[in-house]
Amino acid sequence: MSRRCQLTGAEPGFGKSVSHSHRRTSRRWDPNIQSKRYWFAQEGRYVRLRVTADAIRTIDRIGVAAAVARIRARGGKV
Repeated sequence: MSRRCQLTGAEPGFGKSVSHSHRRTSRRWDPNIQSKRYWFAQEGRYVRLRVTADAIRTIDRIGVAAAVARIRARGGKV
């Protein structure tokens, strides 16, 4: 499964690690993806979302219904 946030769309960043001797090697920065289960009252069921820690705070602020609406508007499946 891809390392992508369902709510924000955050995905890995790519770049180079630079050592003390200035040798460069490829690396990637993965987003902090967490699998979290929320009660979705409108449909009377739990939904499991793969979201970043930042998106968890967003869901706490806007609510689960608004977050699910945003995910579905982006074409995501919940």
